[in-house]
Amino acid sequence: MSLWCRLAVAALALASAPAVRAAETPQAAPLAPEAVVETEAGSFSIRLRPDLAPGHVRHFLKTAKAGGYEGTTFHRLIPRGIIQGGDPLSKDPRQAARYGTGGLGLLKAEFSEVPFARGVVAAARRPSSPDSGGSQFFICLTEQPSLLRQYTVFGEVVAGMEVVDKLAETRVEGDRPTVRLVIRKVTVSDGGAPAKP
Repeated sequence: MSLWCRLAVAALALASAPAVRAAETPQAAPLAPEAVVETEAGSFSIRLRPDLAPGHVRHFLKTAKAGGYEGTTFHRLIPRGIIQGGDPLSKDPRQAARYGTGGLGLLKAEFSEVPFARGVVAAARRPSSPDSGGSQFFICLTEQPSLLRQYTVFGEVVAGMEVVDKLAETRVEGDRPTVRLVIRKVTVSDGGAPAKP
């Protein structure tokens, strides 16, 4: 190969090198939004998972930013099972007989293979319809494998699980707490950590 050919090949390699490096640079993972839930027992943080359930996360964020969770309660407790809240009807003690029926029928299911481990946050729904999620949500107190592909996971508690446990220790009649476990406020941020792959 002549000197000119070797120089031309070297120049071509140098010119293309930056493009190759740029193409190989990994993109930063998007930050997952977080929500801080304030209760009388303390606060806990939920990292939301738009990578798993974008529709449910959008609805949760919209409801929280509009103040829709303020004054709602955790109206259902299953010891060592789940704690459920977010029903807009639970703002009114006179609607106690209807708790668990409000704010549903708004979202289609977004099932995933994420296991229902302790701290997982998922959408409540009507028992008869997988596509009936909405504003209500529940938090797993322990692993719940039977819920896989039955409910939509859209977040996980990343701080303050001890507060959730404290709420779950409330005395119940059936699955209803004997005192009101009020959500004072839900504050959301655009992101605190990269979304999980």
